[in-house]
Amino acid sequence: MSNFVAVLDNIRSLHNVGSIFRTADGAGIERLFLCGMTGAPPRPEIRKAALGAEEHVAWEYFLRTEEALEKLQSNGYHLVAMENNTPQARDYREVEYVAPLALIIGHEFNGIAPEIVVRCETVISLPMRGSKSSLNVAVAFGIAAYEISARLYAVQSKANDFVKIIRMIECLAFSISASVSRPA
Repeated sequence: MSNFVAVLDNIRSLHNVGSIFRTADGAGIERLFLCGMTGAPPRPEIRKAALGAEEHVAWEYFLRTEEALEKLQSNGYHLVAMENNTPQARDYREVEYVAPLALIIGHEFNGIAPEIVVRCETVISLPMRGSKSSLNVAVAFGIAAYEISARLYAVQSKANDFVKIIRMIECLAFSISASVSRPA
């Protein structure tokens, strides 16, 4: 499994599913868990919006979202629900994300089922400044997916830089040790 996956909980529109596949590909999400009524490839409506991304992003189907979450939790994933209609939701920009991470998104009208939300360690939301209380699920997914991906990549990049620095220090220490221990 990868460090960043997404769970689609009962997404009804095949066009939204296709858009999510395309966005997932662009954001570096390696696997989608399609759950409940969420449509799965091959479907022409998905292909039209995904433009072939459904062939590059791995996916699994689960009849029950709970089964997907159990699999993810057993593999150490942090579950992050994106749900505006819950009091514990935090602004997505103010959360520290930890890999491996599963972003859960829900039904276009009903959102994520409450029994799914309570299983999540973190609930995020997108602040709304207009008269509507939410964005289209595929649009909201894109905003959150790119933010989370950028943060996870930055952490991984810093970790890789740290490893490189440690290796350089080890090489330098070995060089110094070798030159000091040579007889004159």
